[in-house]
Amino acid sequence: MFTRHLVLPLDQALSDTPVVFLAGPRQSGKTTLARAVAAARGGRYVTLAEVFARGHAAADPEGFLAGSAPLTVIDEVQRVPGLALAIKAAVDRDRRPGRFLLIGSAGVMVLPQVADALVGRMQVTTLWPLSQAEIEGAGPG
Repeated sequence: MFTRHLVLPLDQALSDTPVVFLAGPRQSGKTTLARAVAAARGGRYVTLAEVFARGHAAADPEGFLAGSAPLTVIDEVQRVPGLALAIKAAVDRDRRPGRFLLIGSAGVMVLPQVADALVGRMQVTTLWPLSQAEIEGAGPG
């Protein structure tokens, strides 16, 4: 795996913000990066592309988030927009930074349920496709 230039900014965001949203185009490496971050932080990774997880999140959002790891990574979060209110409630109860890393299409931020619920609680980061500098192991710039 290539070292991505977003690793440090993502780590900084998780160090001071309860919810971080990782946006980016398809096939840019969002899931790969998020899985690596979850593993490094002892976190839990779940994708709402899976029917069972999506059904559980939609039917019982609070239960879905209960017992979460120090970091819970939720991929394809746009598939259950109602989950944003449960995340908001969880963050309002415990504002520790780095609780949730959400992954989804950039368009998820235009969904009113998500944008309104997480305002002031979330930082957005964007992962672009692999750069030539990343391939060569050079620094950003």
